[in-house]
Amino acid sequence: MTTVTQRVNALNWPTLHAETDAAGCAQSEQILTAEECGQIADMYEEVERFRSTVDMARHRFGSGQYRYFDYPLPEVVAELRAAFYPKLLPVARDWAVKLRQPSPWPDTLDEWLDMCHDAGQKRATPILLSYRANDWNALHRDLYGDLVFPLQVVIGLDRPGVDHEGGEFMLVEQRPRAQSRGTVTTLRQGHALIFTTRDRPVRSTRGWSTGPVRHGVSTIRRGTRRTLGLVLHDAE
Repeated sequence: MTTVTQRVNALNWPTLHAETDAAGCAQSEQILTAEECGQIADMYEEVERFRSTVDMARHRFGSGQYRYFDYPLPEVVAELRAAFYPKLLPVARDWAVKLRQPSPWPDTLDEWLDMCHDAGQKRATPILLSYRANDWNALHRDLYGDLVFPLQVVIGLDRPGVDHEGGEFMLVEQRPRAQSRGTVTTLRQGHALIFTTRDRPVRSTRGWSTGPVRHGVSTIRRGTRRTLGLVLHDAE
């Protein structure tokens, strides 16, 4: 059986890059089996793996719960994070050039995380999210400090239409001098959705403008929806 890294490497990256450029997000082909998804989802009950648990209603983030993994990360989570980083790096650097912004990201995830840790961002950010009927996630950004990677990944662990209904992934982009644009995606089990962390370049009459982006999850109407979130920078 192929490794997780081999599956990520085998994705159609030119198409994923083009879709991410065009819409701020792109869903991959399947990279995790149903069994692997179940194994990751089951980690949610292994509380010792996590550094904190967040009740979204308490913080007015929506409704539902998520947990931040602690270091050391589970092997599959660490491997996924390391595999996606170099594949998303060309887009990150291209966006920085278009927006005339710094491009601080080195060639490997380890080097980048060392930079985060040296800047005081030492806490792990990969998360497991758990939603049940009537839960939802408000539009937000996952920043956590001054050092930010402009793209991140979420992987579906349950089957839409079978394990749950609703719970679509929402991306809302503020357009320069125009109304906001929304994109809604049904996240399939074992598939990865690449999306914008904070902002991205949007073509305008003056060249490239910054398009601020936020993301969230629509209301779950039935069942259970669990996902693995891979933020590619650490937290203060």
